[in-house]
Amino acid sequence: MNSPKYKRVMLKLSGEALAGKKGHGFDFDVVDRIANEVKELVESNIEVTMVVGGGNIWRGRNGVGMERSTSDYMGMLATCINSLAMQDSLERMGVHTRVQTAIEMKEVAEPFIRRRAVRHLEKGRVVIFAAGSGNPYFSTDTAAALRAAETDAEVILLAKKVDGVYDSDPNINPSAKKFDKLTFKEVLEKDLKVMDATATSLCKENDIPIIVFALDEPGNILKAITGEVTGTLVTN
Repeated sequence: MNSPKYKRVMLKLSGEALAGKKGHGFDFDVVDRIANEVKELVESNIEVTMVVGGGNIWRGRNGVGMERSTSDYMGMLATCINSLAMQDSLERMGVHTRVQTAIEMKEVAEPFIRRRAVRHLEKGRVVIFAAGSGNPYFSTDTAAALRAAETDAEVILLAKKVDGVYDSDPNINPSAKKFDKLTFKEVLEKDLKVMDATATSLCKENDIPIIVFALDEPGNILKAITGEVTGTLVTN
C-alpha cells in the first residue's frame, strides 16, 4: 500500500451511509465497518475529523409546511444522534473519540472549541463535529468545509454512493461521463453538485481539495488518501 498523502483529513459521510441498504435508521454492521476503516486511518498516524449528515433520520425536505429553521434544527439534532452512534462504535474498537457540537448539549458532547478540537487531533483522537454549523439554511456539506478550514484539514474525503463525480446521474444515464479531475470553478459553472455551492466556495477560497469516492467498497477510505482508489479529485 502506498503511503498516505495527507496528515490531517476531514471525512464527510451522509447520514444515509449509516443506514446501509435499509435507507433509514441504522445498519450497525455498516457503522462498525466505517468505524473500522477510520481506525485504520488512526493506526496510520492520520489525524481524523468527521462530519456525518442526518438524512437517515431527518431531512429538511421532510418537513413539508414546517417552518424552515425548525426543520433544519431537527436535522441538526439528527446529526448528533449519528455522531454519538459513530463515537460508540469507534470507542468499542479502542479509538479515542470526541464529539463536539455546534449547539451546546454538555451532558453528551463538548461544545465546538477550535483550539480544543486541534489539541484532540494532536493527541490522536478522532473528532466528530455534530449539529452542522449551528445555523439553519446551511448544510452539513458547508459544516464539513467550515470545520475543515478551521482545523487546517488538508483534504476533504467525500464518501458517496457512486465512485466519483459524473456529468449526470450514472444510475439513470448509463452513458454518464465520469470526471477524474475537476476544478472548483468547473464544479460551480457546471452545477455538478459535488457539495453545495457554499461548501464548494469555502473549499475553493481556502484551497482545500476534495476527493470524491465510493464508500460501499471496503477499505476505500484509506485507499482514497493513498491514491489507490479511482475517484474524482477537485482542486483549484
